[in-house]
Amino acid sequence: MSKVLFVYAKGGPPLEYALSRVAAKAEVHLLVLSPLPPSARDVVTRLCASVVTPADTASQDLVALITAQAQAVGADAVFTPSEYAVVAVADACERLSLAGAGAHCVLARDKRMMRRTWDAHGVSQPRFRSVATERDLHEAAAEIPYPMLMKAAWSAGSTAHQILRGPEDIAPAWARAREVMEESARQGYAELHVAGADADFLVEQIVTGTAEDWFEEPGWGDYVSVEGVVADGVYHPVCLSGRMPTIEPFTERAAITPALLPEDAQRKVVELAAAAVDALGLRTCGTHTEIKLGAGGEMWVIETAARFGGAMTVPQIEDVFGVDVIGMLIDRLLGREVDWPDPGPGSVLGAADAKGAAGSLVVLAVDGSGAPWPDRRLWDFSAVQRSELISTGARLTKVTEHSLPDGTPVPVYDPAAGANTMAALCLLVADDPVTVIRDFERLNDALPTALPPVPATGRP
Repeated sequence: MSKVLFVYAKGGPPLEYALSRVAAKAEVHLLVLSPLPPSARDVVTRLCASVVTPADTASQDLVALITAQAQAVGADAVFTPSEYAVVAVADACERLSLAGAGAHCVLARDKRMMRRTWDAHGVSQPRFRSVATERDLHEAAAEIPYPMLMKAAWSAGSTAHQILRGPEDIAPAWARAREVMEESARQGYAELHVAGADADFLVEQIVTGTAEDWFEEPGWGDYVSVEGVVADGVYHPVCLSGRMPTIEPFTERAAITPALLPEDAQRKVVELAAAAVDALGLRTCGTHTEIKLGAGGEMWVIETAARFGGAMTVPQIEDVFGVDVIGMLIDRLLGREVDWPDPGPGSVLGAADAKGAAGSLVVLAVDGSGAPWPDRRLWDFSAVQRSELISTGARLTKVTEHSLPDGTPVPVYDPAAGANTMAALCLLVADDPVTVIRDFERLNDALPTALPPVPATGRP
């Protein structure tokens, strides 16, 4: 039987889901680089032929560690769904002469290198500049008008994103960004392979998006993501995920499958995504490409990744389209033939191919308009499940791995920390995408009063 070394670090789809899809294709050996979520421990014991947890990965050569473990178990493929381990896994696969994302994987991880590559290939994107000091930020303002967006080059989940509206914002933003990256590293949300990555930043132009020119129904955000796979250097786009509007600065709060874009608009989005992915020279990996939608058909690539979309992106694809993209990628990494979804030239799976819809909601302490809750509340999923908040026939579940235990105070939303301040992640399955959006709108408006208050005596 074929063997796969599964490299686990934080990020990506729930471990229980990803492990089960890999285990259906091969014998699984787990290399643990981040603490295992308690909710997944039973499935790890049941599905994994071996589990290795190194004592101190911070002091080790991560590529050498992955390579040695792959050799020790006789792995035929190495896989990780984590943003923070993709470069190390790609480099290890190169050393092992195994299929993987390839030597150019770092271009899909370091946002500075990514944007320079796209610039060289003429891919539509916001104007940008790499920054390493406060002085660089001041100099960037001569090229990029205020307001501009500062982001960490190696972050994920909108971590350390900050909007700079004038020179007075530079010093506090620079200090806060470094604090957030240090805190993220303590929580395990940090690049595992590249030393000093938490000190790398860039600023970019804030382009003006508009959902109204692209979607017929209200409630959609002004960007989408194209989910896909690169196999032996050939890009296979699978489907589009839609979004609800972000929270300032640009924190995601909900992703919906499928995105209800008209077919001609889908083709244009896929064409731009293909140009962006092809320019990076990836070999065999999942892809997740975010594209901002502007007025008059204008578009800009925000970023791409050499892995599948995180959180519930991949489970939603399987729920809606019946397509197991992780299983397909594992087959290809093992050298097996794969029949990729093929809805037609330049097209992707869409509403006509869908069986219902699915969406994931990030629970943050802001209401439907993005305003902070007036007081502290306790996370309690039973209060969220109230029937009057969910449409008839829809089903809401909690993603345990990404949710605080019931009775835990909901963190105060910190714009600079982004998704690091979320309380929970919920999955909604419904008949159509519009129902998902309307239910999420009701939930966002109801949560500040539906959840129980933090007792006065127990207030942090």
